[in-house]
Amino acid sequence: MLTTLKTSYTDTRAADLAWALGREPLPALAVLDLELAGARLQLRLLGASHQVLLEEEGRSCSETVACMSGSSTPLPLGVSKRVGEWEYEFAARVETLSHGSFAGRAQELLALVADHPNGLAGTFPGSPHAFTAMLAQRHEGQVRWRTWHAYPQEGQLVVTRTRIGARMPATL
Repeated sequence: MLTTLKTSYTDTRAADLAWALGREPLPALAVLDLELAGARLQLRLLGASHQVLLEEEGRSCSETVACMSGSSTPLPLGVSKRVGEWEYEFAARVETLSHGSFAGRAQELLALVADHPNGLAGTFPGSPHAFTAMLAQRHEGQVRWRTWHAYPQEGQLVVTRTRIGARMPATL
């Protein structure tokens, strides 16, 4: 699903993004509710980026990546931790692209997410390449999602990926 977000561009730099687990639902500009093999997932586009709410078998988790006032946790490159009975893994990277490459990548990502049944993307007024996009799936008993936060004025794309679910057995 692709939508135009009715807000000003709140987080204007990739460096302003912060990460948090366990926050209460924040006001959303667009929401996509999904049912993925027993897991209820809500993808939420915020004026300040994204939030994902997950519920499964009486357990819940929320992930927020956004410009959050008072937050002292910058966007980490990686996190691996237990959340109740789940294993949670998060990774983030920043891609810096030339103006032409950025426009092409933005169009490619928006097309991918807009037509996907488990995808949500929102463009910000003023620039067709300023967007936040999210795509979720269930794979091998785990819920996974990827996000893209585009900052065309900097030529930067923040890419995150998250995986959460039952602890995977170690392989030797």
